[in-house]
Amino acid sequence: MGCGTSVATETQGKIVDTDDTVKTPNPALTLKSAVLIQRWYRRYMARLEMRRRYTWNIFQSIEYAGEQDQLQLSSFFSFMLDNFTQLNGNGPDLISQLLDPVVDPWLDRETCYNLIQIPESYTGPRLSFPLTVYDTNALLNAFKEQQTLHARYVLQLLYETKKLLKQMPNIIHLSTSYAKEITICGDLHGRLDDLLLIFYKNGLPSAETSYVFNGDFVDRGKKSIEVVVLLFAYLLLYPDYMHLNRGNHEDHIMNLRYGFTKEVMQKYKTHGREILQLFQDVFSLLPVATVIDGKILIVHGGISDQTDLDLLSTIERHKVKSALRFPRHSLEQLDISQSCRQMKRLRSTDSSRPSSSHSHSRGQRTPSQRKRRCRLSRQDSAVSTSSSSSSSSSSSSSLCSPRTPSCLTPRQCPASPSMPYAINALQVPFLDSMSSVPLPSPQQHEREWKQIVDILWSDPKTQEGCSPNTFRGGGCYFGPDVTQRLLLQHGLQLLIRSHECKQEGYELCHGGQVITIFSASNYYEEGSNRGAYIKVGRELVPRFYQYQVSRTTRKLTLTQRVRAAEGSALRALKEKLFTHRSELMSGFQQYDHNNTGSVSVSEWALVSESVLRLDLPWRTLRPHLARLAPDGSVEYQSCFEDMEPGNPLTQVTPNLAETLFRYRTDIEIIFNIIDKDHSGLISIEEFRHTWRLFSTHLGVDIDDRAIDDLARSIDFNKDGSIDFTEFLEAFRVVHKLDSKDQHLNGKMD
Repeated sequence: MGCGTSVATETQGKIVDTDDTVKTPNPALTLKSAVLIQRWYRRYMARLEMRRRYTWNIFQSIEYAGEQDQLQLSSFFSFMLDNFTQLNGNGPDLISQLLDPVVDPWLDRETCYNLIQIPESYTGPRLSFPLTVYDTNALLNAFKEQQTLHARYVLQLLYETKKLLKQMPNIIHLSTSYAKEITICGDLHGRLDDLLLIFYKNGLPSAETSYVFNGDFVDRGKKSIEVVVLLFAYLLLYPDYMHLNRGNHEDHIMNLRYGFTKEVMQKYKTHGREILQLFQDVFSLLPVATVIDGKILIVHGGISDQTDLDLLSTIERHKVKSALRFPRHSLEQLDISQSCRQMKRLRSTDSSRPSSSHSHSRGQRTPSQRKRRCRLSRQDSAVSTSSSSSSSSSSSSSLCSPRTPSCLTPRQCPASPSMPYAINALQVPFLDSMSSVPLPSPQQHEREWKQIVDILWSDPKTQEGCSPNTFRGGGCYFGPDVTQRLLLQHGLQLLIRSHECKQEGYELCHGGQVITIFSASNYYEEGSNRGAYIKVGRELVPRFYQYQVSRTTRKLTLTQRVRAAEGSALRALKEKLFTHRSELMSGFQQYDHNNTGSVSVSEWALVSESVLRLDLPWRTLRPHLARLAPDGSVEYQSCFEDMEPGNPLTQVTPNLAETLFRYRTDIEIIFNIIDKDHSGLISIEEFRHTWRLFSTHLGVDIDDRAIDDLARSIDFNKDGSIDFTEFLEAFRVVHKLDSKDQHLNGKMD
């Protein structure tokens, strides 16, 4: 017992000594430790912020590259429809269906929806018109419970919305004297949870709670139907307190690529086509701008140095079904025969001056002239990347020019004694020779179309002036001077726009005169960004409210959120690298003179940017994308090690396979146009026609025999039909690590 006591006493004494040491720390050592910890933390946060920024740049660059691809495909369709239809006499039917769809006569009946029977088994909401608060509450509850509104009610809702929108002006003028506060929301992109959260935090639309939703209600998200149906329902219920602007995704051509068309056809298999046609009409009738108290202008995209609000208010907006649909430039309006004669005279002699010729109107042509058709030979069907005159734009705005077939390329006509100045002309095959057709001058409808394009597609920039938005491919970049000029011209003080995802949900630029508001949280990836909305009262001072819809993000640390978003962005970038493999390898090998399989870091970065054109910090990203050799150079083949084809077809040549990988989305769009009943099946002949048309768009010289072999090889059951869903699945880029994880999970299960 005594021993125990003595031991306890010794231990206790030691503890006391230790406590005394803690209580009297060395001040210099403590300060030094604090400085080291602070320095480490600052470096850690700086690296985290750097990762967050380049992750954001990757997401945004790939998004804009996709929009540019869509614009190029659409402009090619427009060119084909406008020019080849008149030159060949029988333009491609699938393009006509896409850009100028024939309205079903059944839809012309005002009460066509009454012919649709609602089965007794239907348990969803039943609407009565005119709508009441009871109906909108029923819709809210039904959508929260994952229920789908019956096609009959969707059609009736769209008809009522169409009738209301027809009465509205292009620019809506609001006053805070009637609504004390007005809430402005940005892009929702089919995120129903974000819309419901806004209504929960800010209140449902009512006479006390007025809303402006600034476009892009649909696409990308999985609940676009629910979002747009709710917005239209509240518009019908409170037309004086619910206001909707058109966005660049309220466009049936954009909907083909970004998911809304597919969502409608999946949820409404029987009446999906009729619903889509009505949506097309309703989208074209949405107002394009809103003005609050004559001081705050709200548009979806932005402005240009050519934006004229007076002209914008007089445009027949319903005629612009799609901002991607170029105004028609009918070659029948151009005198091909006259140009041909003029070119022949120029070729025969330069000494004699050509006599003045009279243009022939359409009615004055002889039967023989009307029968003349320009034929496009197969070898001339390759496409050059030069811009088409039918889509040329002013210095202030642009839309991606179509890849025009080489036989219809705008060229500079050489100056000659009889024609002392060079002019732009369209080279058209006429009989057995090439004819030079003068380009049409911009017309009034083209000016109006550009006004809509600039409003829906433009982005602000920090530099002065106005320039084409080459990064997106449509609209323009407008500087602070352009903003200030427009605001002063119309007595405005603020421009509110959306169109761009922002990490905090909003952003101010141009000295606070331009505000970007974006309301779809987690847009790129879970935790990637917040959503926000703006409230404006009678003092016209904007107040910002942020939120983030999340079921899992709150449990994650900042580092975990950044790591998750970074991983998703790098996967998307690696897919881009894989689909451009041949171009990248060719570029790398130009610098690899000794065939060592490696190039310098700067050369690797230069080639990557020149091929992909994503404007990314390639040197910073290199450790995530490629391996270094012992001498510090980049082993460029390591860029593609993590990727592999999904389920490759052995009959497909490597060049054709890479083309299919790269343009998988574009091909899917064309397939969906052909597949009228959305069965997922098209005939072999339709497949050949699709691929020949698309290879013309790409400028890819692929032998017809290769196309025929490909068509036969993917007709797996030899019934003359192709399941293009399986076909496209074979050309999906797969991450090897994902395949291994799935394999391991399968074994564990």
